[in-house]
Order: sequence, then structure tokens, then C-alpha cells
Amino acid sequence: MDCKIRKWRPEDAKNLSELLNNKKILDNLRDGLPFPYTESDAIDYISAMLSADKNSVFAFAIEVDGEVAGSIGIFRQENIHSKTAETGYYLGEKYWNKGIATSAVIKACDFVFKNTDIIRIFAEPFSRNVASCRVLEKAGFVCEGTLRKNAVKNGIVEDMKMYALLK
Repeated sequence: MDCKIRKWRPEDAKNLSELLNNKKILDNLRDGLPFPYTESDAIDYISAMLSADKNSVFAFAIEVDGEVAGSIGIFRQENIHSKTAETGYYLGEKYWNKGIATSAVIKACDFVFKNTDIIRIFAEPFSRNVASCRVLEKAGFVCEGTLRKNAVKNGIVEDMKMYALLK
């Protein structure tokens, strides 16, 4: 199943809030997202992404058949890492295991590589998140190693993988 990536729109807030009211998704993301995730939270996020620095934040809605299916962002790093960016993404559960995340990652990375001076995009999924690791591998990312005991999520010390894609 194919997708397109596009800029967020204020009218996406309802769909976004519905997608993120799922602990299975939140358990694989960094902390900071409220639960339950309200339409007001979604409006705040969309507004922040639309007003963010266009040279540093590349935030896209993932759309399937005219509906918001998820989110992908690529975020430029600072200082000596200014030509490096981190990516993160998620899909609503009904869109899992259809190749959509891989397609979105490829499209977002292609956009950033073609339109910026960024030369490296990395991702740090939890080691236990085999599906996300597979998405990255299918999108051409290389696993550079395991970041042992790198995070605490839901009170559990977690390993993470370091994946990167070079321009």
C-alpha cells in the first residue's frame, strides 16, 4: 500500500488525536506525549510543526487514501552535527505491516537529501521494536550498533539500535 507525505494541516488534528490514543504506539515513542492525546494536543503539535524553522524541522503527515495514517519527522542536529538529522515516525495501528512506514521513510529522506545540505539521517528505535528496525533496513538504513541501556521507558531500562542512512 502506498502513501504520500505532505505538510500538516490544522484540519488533521482530529485524525491525529485518534491515531495517538493507542498505548501500543506510545510505548515505542519517546516520552512527552500526553495520554490520552486530545485534539487540542494535536492542534498544538501541528501549529508547532508549521511554525518551526524550515531549515531544521521537516515534519510530514503520512497520508493513505486521503486520511492521515501517521507522522514522520526529520530534525537537523546542532553544532558539529549540523549536517546530521534524526528521524522518527509512527503509524496508526490499522496501517501496520503494509509497507507504508518504509515508503514514508524513503520519501522523507529523499526529500531532505535533495533539498538540504544534510548528509546523514539516523534513527534510534528501541531494540525490542523489531518492526521499526525492519522498516529502517528496508529503507536502506544500516545498523551501526546497539546503544546498551540507553533509555528508560515505562520504568524499564532499554537498549536501542543506531541506524543511519548516508546521502
